[in-house]
Amino acid sequence: MTYQVAVAGASGYAGGEVLRLLADHPQLDVVAAGAHSNAGEYITAVHPHLTAYGDRRFTPTSPEAFDEADLVIMTLPHGQSAALAAQLPADQKIVDLGADHRLASSAQWEAYYPGPHAGTWTYGLPELPGQREQITAATRVAATGCYAVATILALRPLLDAGIASPEDVVVVAASGTSGAGNAPKKNLLASEVMGSMSAYKVGAHQHVPEIKQATGAASISMTPLLAPMPRGIISTVTAKATAEVAAADVHAALVKAYDGEHFVHVLREGQWPTTAATYGTNAVQLQGTVDKDSGRIIVTSAIDNLGKGAAAQVVQCANLMLGLPEAAGLTVNGVAP
Repeated sequence: MTYQVAVAGASGYAGGEVLRLLADHPQLDVVAAGAHSNAGEYITAVHPHLTAYGDRRFTPTSPEAFDEADLVIMTLPHGQSAALAAQLPADQKIVDLGADHRLASSAQWEAYYPGPHAGTWTYGLPELPGQREQITAATRVAATGCYAVATILALRPLLDAGIASPEDVVVVAASGTSGAGNAPKKNLLASEVMGSMSAYKVGAHQHVPEIKQATGAASISMTPLLAPMPRGIISTVTAKATAEVAAADVHAALVKAYDGEHFVHVLREGQWPTTAATYGTNAVQLQGTVDKDSGRIIVTSAIDNLGKGAAAQVVQCANLMLGLPEAAGLTVNGVAP
């Protein structure tokens, strides 16, 4: 059976990646690719790599344009999804990549985002315990933030296993420039980014409450870094051990948490995650150890920020919501070199 899908925000990086994945999906067809300022333009004028859409144009981002869709994928800027969702039929399935519906706490929303809290939808991270079943039954799903998914999947098994303290979790994570979107900004010019790394939103990153909500962590210090690469995230998570713990215990906790998971790969001893290995995929690479000097637990994860951190995870959730094979249209095999 084939389902019709509409994409809102299709002219952005994440929206373009959704279109790329859907072009080769065996059971999902794009009925509308919504845009704002690009409405009416050919899709390939913005995404020249998407030759499968050579004769297609962007539609307006409006409820009328999405009438025929069984499911709507929203890749809009934070704060814009809720208004559009409110205009769509209640029985029309939606996966939202924006932050509008991720947080359960309105106080946490107001502390990190402008505007009123729009309410809470089912959280779209299938690998969390019990979450796959909730996504399957939902009509409204809020997909994860990119830094959030990389960090949650590294941290949650440590807390569930009781080997790490929920207090004083430290995260240092680097992202490619596509994570900042495709709007022209001086700090994202090639001359500014190439050969340089920089920290941003230090001490107040908006994914912190999302990570806490999904893991049970009590306090997190997060430092995001902008890396001179187009895509990818590598997140290093450190936490205090609750008792004496060995690297083998950390590895075992990760393996137990993700046994049988198609997209999450705990690497063999001696291997460490790389962003290049996840390029273009919905895969997650994980590895853990214990710091020899401090005794803190360290877990490093790598994802493609436009893959598992955005478009591929949205497609994974859409598959579940429509009763399709979860891995349909997705891959774990990267592109190298």
